[in-house]
Amino acid sequence: MTNILIIGATGGIAREAIGLFEDRTDCTLTLYQRRPARGDIEHRVIIGDATDEALLTRAMAGQDVVYANLSGNLPQQARAITSAMDAAGVKRLIFILSMGIHDEVPGESYGSILDPYRHAAEVIAHSDLDYTILRPAWLNDKA
Repeated sequence: MTNILIIGATGGIAREAIGLFEDRTDCTLTLYQRRPARGDIEHRVIIGDATDEALLTRAMAGQDVVYANLSGNLPQQARAITSAMDAAGVKRLIFILSMGIHDEVPGESYGSILDPYRHAAEVIAHSDLDYTILRPAWLNDKA
């Protein structure tokens, strides 16, 4: 069984990911979130900030994978998460950022609005982690 720590667990994409992890894998989830969410009694829940390196390190004990889906100060969060992963000995990271951080969208220029995403990707890329950075396009719930 794989132990997965979901950081930013109350976000919309994270809630979808939680459902997919539950439906398609044999895993145990730990949810790390800023505020308590009503009705979540199926999982271990840790309330904390994604910049709290000490709490992140404790939360990562026994985890195999860290999945991060965040907003806010992304570079600072990426630094805290990668550092906590090193301290806890966890090597596998999945981090959700944004399309366009490498100016790869033809005909679009997002400029400085994507700088926090770009800088977070740089922090992760300079780590020694086994990482995947997902950069989704526009999301909606329509097929």
